[in-house]
Amino acid sequence: MSKLFSDWPWAEVEHRKRAQLKSEINAWDGNQLLNTSVDDLCKYLVQGYSVDIPILNRNEIKKDYEDTRVDVSRDPKYTTDDQSGPVYVQGVRIEISVPYTGESSAFSYQPTTHTLNPPRAHVSRDGRHLILVITGANLEPDTVLQRIDDTLDKIDNYLTFLREDADKLSGDLDFIVRQYIEERREDLLKNRDLFASLPFKLKERDNSTKTYIAPEVSRNITPKPPQTSSQPYQLEPTLDEADYEHILKVIGNMAQVMEYNPDAFSKMGEEPLRWHFLVQLNGHYEGQATGETFNFQGKTDILIKSEGKNIFIAECKYWGRF
Repeated sequence: MSKLFSDWPWAEVEHRKRAQLKSEINAWDGNQLLNTSVDDLCKYLVQGYSVDIPILNRNEIKKDYEDTRVDVSRDPKYTTDDQSGPVYVQGVRIEISVPYTGESSAFSYQPTTHTLNPPRAHVSRDGRHLILVITGANLEPDTVLQRIDDTLDKIDNYLTFLREDADKLSGDLDFIVRQYIEERREDLLKNRDLFASLPFKLKERDNSTKTYIAPEVSRNITPKPPQTSSQPYQLEPTLDEADYEHILKVIGNMAQVMEYNPDAFSKMGEEPLRWHFLVQLNGHYEGQATGETFNFQGKTDILIKSEGKNIFIAECKYWGRF
């Protein structure tokens, strides 16, 4: 049997997991990362990189045995004249199979708290059982049971030490994951802002997915994802700043026309006045789906909608004469 809990010191385990975690986040597709809730990503990664410490199921232990030859040259019960090599007698090999739940690789991790003499056993090929082997000649049942109990108790102690380390790591992972995700998202958004600032037309890719384009707006109104925030990322389209300023200019010009010609508009009610604004706006912006980009809802709103969501709202306030 080999030593358990001896291959990887816990500090190295943490270091490797942090490196793997950052590598996985950096390898993700940028759109996938931006399209997914930060909370959902954190939950997924924390669960994936936490260590599931095994729990032994002593109630389901299975046993097996086979006859074998045993070397008793170091056993004081046996004395021989020839001390130059092994001395074999008939004995038995007992195999104890202990099922467990949890991560099999944890048996190779050395916890922060450990002894100089770790327990010995090996993990089965299916990764679901811990195998203890006892060989000897003239073995007594009480002696065998005591050795099994002592070994399992020692393994449980190591698992307890390891669980303390793993719990601390799990507590730190949420902060670590969020930090790595926000760093990657910030880099992605900077790159997109840089690309958007270049004064050139966009080259359309074959079979590209127009994720951020409002399909019912055709005159250079290209919704883009909102700026990043501490809240889960929401892909809600927004108007480009230049389009927004142009719309305000169109509305302002129409308001000036009304001011310069009060007799032509003074007898109109609220809805006819609003229609004048809509006519001017739809003269500049053509809608692909309905023929009109701008419409109104209720009594006060002038709206542009994209996929059922408002990307522009104008509130019309009407003052009557008293």
